[in-house]
Amino acid sequence: MRKLIVSEFVTLDGVMQAPGGKDEDTDGGFEHGGWTLPYWHDDIGKTFFELMQGCDAFLLGRRTYVTHAEAFEPMPAGDFFGDMMNAPKKYVVSATLQQPIWRDTTIIRDNVIESVRALKEQPGGNILTDGSSQLVHALLEHGLVDELHLLVYPITLGSGKRVLPDGVHATFELKSATPYPTGVVGLHYALRR
Repeated sequence: MRKLIVSEFVTLDGVMQAPGGKDEDTDGGFEHGGWTLPYWHDDIGKTFFELMQGCDAFLLGRRTYVTHAEAFEPMPAGDFFGDMMNAPKKYVVSATLQQPIWRDTTIIRDNVIESVRALKEQPGGNILTDGSSQLVHALLEHGLVDELHLLVYPITLGSGKRVLPDGVHATFELKSATPYPTGVVGLHYALRR
């Protein structure tokens, strides 16, 4: 069975967001975008590259998918990061996306949980989910997440989208903890079954 891995940038108080700019995601009046930028270190990028080596598919919510597609689809062949992000098959969960805007995409419109279970049963490498807070919550609620790769930043924001949903009880086993020079700590957890 394929592993489903959730990879997130997260604050000490559990707020998640991609490493974009201030206006990347302003849902609910969120005004703290861009908080990851001052803490970047090249070793964080190396760790992500290592994670991607075992992944051959992305599973994303619509908003994260669109953000990724707009960033990576236009990149020319030969761009190291673009090639890495464009290569995997993409699965996007959306009831509103009319057609794919990123190469090699399948839209999942109905029976999301059953579709993800079936996807995990197919042969292939790991499936990576990042961002996609609503999707991540549903995956956790249905016990479909096998691993968490969390980059924990030494900051609290007090509000914003949370990685972990309320009401979900799960036990994870720590596989590794990697401190970075900027104060970020990479935590790799596997679900204890």
